[in-house]
Order: sequence, then C-alpha cells, then structure tokens
Amino acid sequence: MREKYLPNTEALSATPEGVTFNDLGLSPTLLSAVNDAGYTIPTPIQWRAIPEVLKGRDILGIAQTGTGKTASFVLPLIEILSQGRAKARMPRTIILEPTRELAAQVAENFEKYGKNHKLSMALLIGGVAFGDQDAALMRGVDVLIATPGRLLDQFERGKILMSGVQLLVIDEADRMLDMGFIPDIEKIVKLTPFTRQTLFFSATMPPEIETLSGQFLHNPTRIEVARPNQTATNIEQFLVKCPYNDASNKRAILRNIIEHEMPEIKNGIIFCNRKRDVDIVAKSLHKHGFEAAPIHGDLQQAQRTATLDRFRAGDLKILVASDVAARGLDVPDVSHVFNFDVPSHSEDYVHRIGRTGRAGRAGKTFMIATPIDEKHLVAVEALIKNSIPILELDVGQSSEPTQATRARPERPAHKSAPKREYDRSGKIHEKAIAKPQEATIAEPSPAKEKPVHKPKFAKAKAANKPSQPQIEDNVFGFGSDAPAFMFIKAVLPIDDEAPPVVVEMVEIETTIVKKKRPARKPKTKISESMD
Repeated sequence: MREKYLPNTEALSATPEGVTFNDLGLSPTLLSAVNDAGYTIPTPIQWRAIPEVLKGRDILGIAQTGTGKTASFVLPLIEILSQGRAKARMPRTIILEPTRELAAQVAENFEKYGKNHKLSMALLIGGVAFGDQDAALMRGVDVLIATPGRLLDQFERGKILMSGVQLLVIDEADRMLDMGFIPDIEKIVKLTPFTRQTLFFSATMPPEIETLSGQFLHNPTRIEVARPNQTATNIEQFLVKCPYNDASNKRAILRNIIEHEMPEIKNGIIFCNRKRDVDIVAKSLHKHGFEAAPIHGDLQQAQRTATLDRFRAGDLKILVASDVAARGLDVPDVSHVFNFDVPSHSEDYVHRIGRTGRAGRAGKTFMIATPIDEKHLVAVEALIKNSIPILELDVGQSSEPTQATRARPERPAHKSAPKREYDRSGKIHEKAIAKPQEATIAEPSPAKEKPVHKPKFAKAKAANKPSQPQIEDNVFGFGSDAPAFMFIKAVLPIDDEAPPVVVEMVEIETTIVKKKRPARKPKTKISESMD
C-alpha cells in the first residue's frame, strides 16, 4: 500500500559551505563528465536528492525551473543504469515530460553527463515519425524520455512493454495537471511494476498533485527548495499600465515599447498566458514589420524546432511564447523580456525575467498590466518584495478607449422611410406616413340623438337553387364560395340604453327537382347458329 510522504522539511535555500559533487556518492567516471560541464558545487536540490535516489528511495521534489532539478535525477539515474542491460521493447527507465521541448532538454542532459557511459536512450515525442522510434524501441533502451500521449500511443500499438520499468520519473507534475495529462499518467503508473522507484517533481503543490503524490509514492523523501523571491540586480524591470481591458490596446502598447527599445534589442521573448494570444500577438507584430514568430504546444514539431534554431542563431529577433513552451528554452543571451500578460502564477514572473541578465549581462523587462490584472500584480510584487517601477510612455499608450471599450452613444430617433406598395402593373406607390402632430383639446360637440340601430338581413328567394347573396368588398379569403354567415352583420348596442337587437329568422324554401332517368333500351339477344 502506498503511503503519504514524510512530514514536511524546511525549504532549502543554499547548499552547505564546502559541499561538492565529490561528496554525493557519484562514481569518478560520472564526476569527470560533471567537471567537464563546468560544475563543481551542487545546488540545494542536487545536494539532497542525489544521495537519496542512489539509496533507492522515492522522492517528492518541490522545485521550480532553474534550480538544477533536471541534473538532480539525471546524474543518479546514470549511476544506477550503468549496471545492467536493456531488453527489447522493455525500457528500464521512463521519464515523463509535459512538452517536447522539456523532453529534448532532458535528453541533452543525458548526452552531456552520460558521455562516458554506454547507455541507450530514446526520445518518444510527437512530431517524429513512428518508424525511427519503433526501431529504437525494438533494440531496447535504458532511458525512455516521453510525453504521456505518445507513450500510450506506442503501448497501444504493441511497440512497448512497461513491465520491466525500474525507475519512473514524473517531471513538472503541476504543468501536467494544467495540460490535462493526469489521466494518462495514472494509466501509465498502473502499467508499471509496483516495485518501481518513483521520482516525482512539481513546482507547486495544489491539492490534486498532493493527492497523486500520495498514490504514486511509497514512503518518499520530501525535498522542497525555497521559492525564488528575488530577481537579479542587473535586470531593469518596468511596469506599463494600460487603462483599458482591451487586447488591441495592449498590442499597440507592446509594439511601441519594442519600437522604442529596438536599437538595444539583441533578441527578446514575449510571454503570453494563453496559446491563442501567442498566435495573435505574433501575427500582429509580423503585420507591422517586426521579425516575430510564435512557439507553443499546438504547433508542429518541425515548425517549433525551426523557430528555435532561428532564434538561437540570431536570425529571429523576437520570440512569442507560452510559459509551458518556454520551459525548454535555453538561450544564454536574451536582452529583453516582455510580459504581454501578468502571469497567473507569481513564480512564473521570476522565471520569465530570469531568461535575461544571465552571466552578469544587463537585461530589461517590461510588463503590461490592465485593471483586471491588479490581483496578480499584487501577488507578483509581494513575492519579489518590491514594487515594479511604472514606466510612463510618451508614445504608443492610447489615451482614448477603443471601439470595444468606448461607451456607445444613444442613437437618434430613426425616421422610417415611406412604405412602398406594388400594384399589379408593377408600379410603385408610396404611402405618406402621417407625421405626429401636437395634441390639441377639442371643443365639446353638441349632444346628438342616439341613432336606433335596426338590423338588416338578407332575404333569400325561394327557387330551385338558393340564390347567393352579393359579395361585398370587405369579405376576403373565400371568393365566390363565401359562406352565408359571413354576410350577416351583427350590430351590437352602443350602451345599455340602446334597444335590444331582435334577430328574425328567415326560412329559405327550397324545391328539390328529381330528374327521371332515361328509359333503358332493351338488350337484344344474339342467337348463335351452328353450321
């Protein structure tokens, strides 16, 4: 039975002084690759997680991107997998990532740190032909890095078996939740052996993730890294307030900021909260002459790879991205970061602006905020414990609301056009519409005697056939076959003093004439003679 994690430990903020990778139990072969990569001192999560993983313990790691989390499970996995051999279609380790970019980033870490080990690895992500992936799986892999959907696709096709999984890594669990991958992860976990070792990482711990960790993990070691609440001092931060909750106004402000900063922009990243806005902002910039391209999870893998290659090479100046897609980006020299939206999670603000100002370089960040962003803006400033300086723009900031936000004036009274009628000849006759006149008080008219209403009835003449009364002009709908009751004019009294209406019944005499049938001619019998 799976148990819940151990009591919470104090969040780590720094590695103890004097601790190096040599103190974590890694082999000299692996330490050589770490040193070649330029690392000597582990981050707090690496310092705590690597020894626990080597002991075979389950891990619950609460750490954000940029804390060295990837190396905290890649390094001990290489050490463990260095002994043993993979079987066909049965990977020894499965690492689940929410996006293709993050999966590719983990694969790069395995190649970098595992260069002195003969380990086989396969990348199972969307946008790659099944043929190449099938061939790698048939040979057998030690490490399989995959997105949940593609992994289940290959399993349903019978190309992979999960009964031999020794280690399972679930990375970025909170993002998996946001992207709707949790049902897929639950299926994958049920397909793996109960005796597996599980490493579970998440940047945040919402109730759903806490429940899952209790289901997947067995007596885990909980390692929590303090949330980053400070930004680098070499990064200039600016806040631009948009007075209207209107996306078109925000795009106009963004374009003017970029145009003002263009001489200093080497390359920049624009962050949007929604994939739909990523596409719209990129198209808007491109329409106005800026070199910009979008990147998000709905694009084809080939298109995303080509966009990233252009951005890294400097051929593309501006990249418009969502938070999930940007997590796999590793561009060391980003000069500007633009927040088209205030991030919903305050920690994402620190991650976003952390893309610039690396290695001591100067960087600039701009964030556009509307009145509806006030709640998230307060959370961001509370996290960084500082107020973001407000930038008053002389250009680009619209002082007038757009049509979408401007109150509509009352419409003047509309005079209807004269009605048109068509006669049988096709000519148009316009009827004049009576113009409203001012009401006047009419003088009282002298009293008149009330008329006595005498009902009139049509008298039918007795004849062989009842005669049809003459049809009046105001009878419609029946033509010459109008029933007799349509011609009876019911006259009602005007008031109680009028004499009652007397209805006289008129008998209609009819004479029925029977026609005699003509006498039948007698049938003549034809006699037949026989010869």
